[in-house]
Amino acid sequence: MISHLHGIVHGISPEGAVIEVGGVGLQVQCTPGTLAALRPGERSRVATSLVVREDSLTLYGFGSDDERDVFELLQTASGVGPRLALAMLAVFTPDGLRRAVAAEDITALTKVPGIGRKGAQRIVLELAGRLGTAGTGPDGAAAGLPGARPAAASWRDQVRAGLVNLGWQARDADQAIAAVEADLADSPAAAGGDGAAAGGEADVAVMLKAALRKLSKA
Repeated sequence: MISHLHGIVHGISPEGAVIEVGGVGLQVQCTPGTLAALRPGERSRVATSLVVREDSLTLYGFGSDDERDVFELLQTASGVGPRLALAMLAVFTPDGLRRAVAAEDITALTKVPGIGRKGAQRIVLELAGRLGTAGTGPDGAAAGLPGARPAAASWRDQVRAGLVNLGWQARDADQAIAAVEADLADSPAAAGGDGAAAGGEADVAVMLKAALRKLSKA
């Protein structure tokens, strides 16, 4: 197992990042929050999880060992694969997920694109008591979600990366984001929620869900 990478960030794209270690460029799929913290040309460390399939080897990268460990534990729940686990960590911090599961907050969990009410109930049932206790680290609070990630970088970049990580083409993601922006300009509520968090910055979780609705209607 490859537990982490420590090397120079060679490049960043919506699909992930390429980190050069010992002259070898390794591509890692990351959450938008992790990608936002990486800078091309700088040395960085990312915790990693290698997902092995019959036809592929995919390396997922995270900003902390805790985030990586939660990613792997999420996949032990029925119906949760690596892409859905990554989407959950795009919306929630690890402690945010711990709080949501411990509180049996089904409504919060269904804010994650791809998780319906039954899926959220199954996750709570199967992961209760297994994620550990929430620590004292700082958690954002956007759109009423406990431990939801704040929009550290441009919400457009984060939503685009999130959509691509969920399997959508970059071109389709850009079109969905443009449609959401148009709705937001007409009415914040039309984007699918509060539209903007404190300070006028659009909330990533709300925008991601709105973009997915656009794509599902296409």
